[in-house]
Amino acid sequence: MSCIKKQAIMEPLVDTVDQKQIVTDCQLLKGRVVEIYGPEASGKTTLALHVIAEAQKQGGYCVFIDAEHALDSSLAQAIGVNTENLLLSQPDCGEQALSLVDMLIRSGSVDVVVVDSVAALVPKSELDGEMGDAHMAMQARLMSQALRKLSHSLSLSQTILIFINQVRSKISTFGGFGGPTEVTCGGNALKFYASVRLNIRRVGFIKKGEDVRRLSVHQFIN
Repeated sequence: MSCIKKQAIMEPLVDTVDQKQIVTDCQLLKGRVVEIYGPEASGKTTLALHVIAEAQKQGGYCVFIDAEHALDSSLAQAIGVNTENLLLSQPDCGEQALSLVDMLIRSGSVDVVVVDSVAALVPKSELDGEMGDAHMAMQARLMSQALRKLSHSLSLSQTILIFINQVRSKISTFGGFGGPTEVTCGGNALKFYASVRLNIRRVGFIKKGEDVRRLSVHQFIN
């Protein structure tokens, strides 16, 4: 049974991640962009690390772009990631991260690239600016420009590019009636270029007695 459920059905993901099925699904997405998005602590990075672990078992070479500078190596190892054979990069700005991603894809030597996360891809001009300066839409423009280039590079490769993204509450200008109540970071370009968008939602914990054993999540496909 596939670990990915159609949005219209809205059935829950099984309580543990079916690693082999994830790899099977992802093998169909070579040369494509995948977006994994959802609220904080919903299991987005964990899912991406499972993909890396299974790709490594198949002999693949994987890259983790840690834009948040927050990767937990012990968690990755517990999931099954061979961290000694994982290329880890912690870029200083969004431009550096996305340029590295493009270079890696063009090299043809990597199978999976994970970018964690879109929200942390801060443009250099924003980092160099003063607190309080207006930087409206800079990140959205950066993502739009980068994805146009990356989509071309991916079309000539067998690399799977996974972006981890977060959701934010949308400030409504119409009293909160109608329309989405949440938006993803980085503008609309990623929605357009992503072949698959996985919406991850935490629904609770699976316990044995008083001990929390696993995180229970819903996973929908857009």
